[in-house]
Amino acid sequence: MPLTKLDGTAALIVIDLQKGIVGLGTVHPAGEIIARAAQLARAFRERGLPVVLVNATGAAPGRTDAGSPKFSRPADWTELVPELEQQPSDHIVSKQRWGAFIGTSLDDYLRQRGVTQIFLAGIATSFGVESTARSAYDHGYNVALVVDAMTDRDADAHRNSVEKIFPRLGETDTTDNLLKLLRG
Repeated sequence: MPLTKLDGTAALIVIDLQKGIVGLGTVHPAGEIIARAAQLARAFRERGLPVVLVNATGAAPGRTDAGSPKFSRPADWTELVPELEQQPSDHIVSKQRWGAFIGTSLDDYLRQRGVTQIFLAGIATSFGVESTARSAYDHGYNVALVVDAMTDRDADAHRNSVEKIFPRLGETDTTDNLLKLLRG
């Protein structure tokens, strides 16, 4: 469902656009996703709206059949990509779960600023973005997903999230349409 309105206090949450993740290979070119997310971040900042940049710093506790990652992470793995042009006003959330709410202060940060609507972008659609969207929905936020500013490592997983899951959690739209609303 396309975006119907922009709430008075909306925030942009950019998921895991960090050096270690954008280099893993994705369905859509990571450079395009980064460029769209950077455009959105600039537009939100210009309007004085919160920008939250999220990075993954580790894995959640507990065991899974997947086990530990099978590769060593370079020293700059958690660093946000420079194209996001991180500003002092941006809120940084370092997470150790797929989603950005559990185990972080994200909900407190958003509530203190009166945020009622969140816009999500980033990598990976079916992991960090979807998990954050589900938590945002459960917390009562109006959820909007910028579907051309996100991608996944798996085409079917991306498509499932965009076509089946996201319409149940909120509104979906494109970068261009959101930019028009922000600037209009």
